[in-house]
Amino acid sequence: MKRAAHDRGGWPTEEPIDRTEHELEDWELRMDAIENVLEQHGVLKTDEMRRGIESMPLVAYEAASYYERWLFTVETILEEKGVLARGEVDARMQA
Repeated sequence: MKRAAHDRGGWPTEEPIDRTEHELEDWELRMDAIENVLEQHGVLKTDEMRRGIESMPLVAYEAASYYERWLFTVETILEEKGVLARGEVDARMQA
């Protein structure tokens, strides 16, 4: 059975665990708020967030921070549900 990117149990590594606290950036605070509001209004569920994060391609998962994974997942779910058009966020970022 092939492991998904998020399944870290038993992966060998020599890297120490970074346990330092850090201030969240403004966009991270906004991402947290957006996800919470979407859940409170029933637009998405925790299980959907988990599924989205777990379905990220390994390279994307490895390169993404915690809240970048949330951003990827929220955008993906909103596109799946037709709330956002595919590529809408990217198009608005370009404008």
